[in-house]
Amino acid sequence: MAGMIPDEKINQIRQANDIVDVIGDYIHLKKQGRNYFGLCPFHGENTPSFSVSADKQIYHCFGCGMGGNVFSFIMDIDGASFQEAVVKLAERADIDIGVTLGDQDAGSARVSSEARQMIEAHELLRKFYHHLLINTKEGQHALEYLLERGFTKESIDKFQIGYALPTWDFTVKLLQKRGYSLSVLEKAGLIIKREEENSFFDRFRNRIMFPILDPKGVPVAFAGRAIEKNDQPKYLNSPETDIFNKSSILYNWNHARSSIKKQQQIILFEGFADVISADRAGIHNGVATMGTSLTDQHVQLIRRTTDSVVISYDSDKAGTDAAYRAAEMLIKNGCQVKIARMRDGLDPDEYIKKFGPEKFQHDVIGGSLTFMAFKMQYFRMGKNLQNEGEKLQYIEEIIKEIAKLEKAIEREHYMKQLADEFDISLEALSAQQQQVYFKEKKKNPNGYQEIKPNRIYIQNESKLFPAHHNAERCLLAHMLRDDQLAFKINDMLQGSTFHYDEHQAVFTYLLGYYEDGNEPSASSFLNYLPDEKLRRVVTNIEMMSLNLEISEGELEDYVKQVLKQHKMLKIKEKENDQKAAERENDLARALHLANEIIQLRKTL
Repeated sequence: MAGMIPDEKINQIRQANDIVDVIGDYIHLKKQGRNYFGLCPFHGENTPSFSVSADKQIYHCFGCGMGGNVFSFIMDIDGASFQEAVVKLAERADIDIGVTLGDQDAGSARVSSEARQMIEAHELLRKFYHHLLINTKEGQHALEYLLERGFTKESIDKFQIGYALPTWDFTVKLLQKRGYSLSVLEKAGLIIKREEENSFFDRFRNRIMFPILDPKGVPVAFAGRAIEKNDQPKYLNSPETDIFNKSSILYNWNHARSSIKKQQQIILFEGFADVISADRAGIHNGVATMGTSLTDQHVQLIRRTTDSVVISYDSDKAGTDAAYRAAEMLIKNGCQVKIARMRDGLDPDEYIKKFGPEKFQHDVIGGSLTFMAFKMQYFRMGKNLQNEGEKLQYIEEIIKEIAKLEKAIEREHYMKQLADEFDISLEALSAQQQQVYFKEKKKNPNGYQEIKPNRIYIQNESKLFPAHHNAERCLLAHMLRDDQLAFKINDMLQGSTFHYDEHQAVFTYLLGYYEDGNEPSASSFLNYLPDEKLRRVVTNIEMMSLNLEISEGELEDYVKQVLKQHKMLKIKEKENDQKAAERENDLARALHLANEIIQLRKTL
């Protein structure tokens, strides 16, 4: 695969791309000891088990076993070939590789022909819609409509907002003329079929067009806003397709990700208009769900980047209910959540227009509530607290929520608020809280356990392996660091092989790697290995806690364990043969085998 690109250039690219920086562009990493940890991007998890070694320039997940170097990470995360990963990292490091990839190696070749056509059609329409809005008389009224509502030309350019003409078949004719299949365009959600006439018409007509991009910045769908009051619905989104799944895409993710990582916080909005308004107000770490409730996929995407979330939904009843549900989901998955509230049931877009960007930043986002403080407001909605029964019901509900808090200082803080508001003694409330805590814990033990979202989960040392298995791993670990030691261990084994096939395969490839004149480097050796399973074995071994130096005595002990296992297997084999001889009444052979077993045991 790397034949077109010289090995020296590949090594230069690998060394120029620090693996912590590259992976840090995709997930949030925290340093723990010598390594960095984060949530694995290859499987769903709530506790970080994905480890990155800056020293060795490798990664390994103790949860799912994925591992490799900087090239394999890009291959796995982007679904790229090796050459595509090399080219991407070369561009990142501003290194000229002097090679032009053929069509077969282009990234688009890794998706189906239909999906590629869908993406290209969306890209073409995105550019065309934007051109119509900015540069034509037909789009002038749409541009004025946006400017009157506070949009700036900078925002229109940044978010590539456009305009779809009011004609019924402009998109159909444009794309058909460009050679796109009508059936593919229908599957892409861009056109709709008239069953009775067997013809097609445009899905989006006379609408402000907002492109929806996937995390890589590729346009995969549109959201169209009606300009005329009589046009319904007000917002029309693309249907779900092979390239667009609204449950896994967050609007503005591709723009916001760098700001989210820099600030280590994400602002979650309900709609794209709120995101764009917030961006104009200087809030660049905002994203929105695409006309759907927050999903598990959204939560996993967020958690891989940050664990601090501010929810800024509409402050009406529906938005408040949605904020409560979203907060519960995020907290359940280990996030620290705050809720931004606005007066008079306004949404963020309306609030910014009415009160200005600075007030939104400081009073709304800056003054966002903890989830417990939000609950104290949320649970009183629809209750008349002047009514004795409803007041007691409210107090009991809040005490149940306070009892779930992990920290004693938090529980006391909110209990004092409750005591002060309703003029009840703190002692009485605390006694009630204790009763509720033990009652609920007995009823639902899992619901009242401590939440520890930021603990690092390291599984590497927890597995118990047989002595010979550990010996093989330790020998390989030292061989990966010292080429001379590798050849010495080969001599000490006297032609014997490792018991585990994957260890023996790594052993054989490693000797070949050194015989080719390569220097010890786990990251470089991973490129040499042809098999993904073997790469995972190597990264797992490399993450072992091991002394850099090994004494002659330790080395001999490890080799002895490997050789001992061979003898144990021979003994087991001869014991089975002895039993077979006894069953056949071949006493002479049974006695001979017994003597051989005795001699083998003496050598252990």
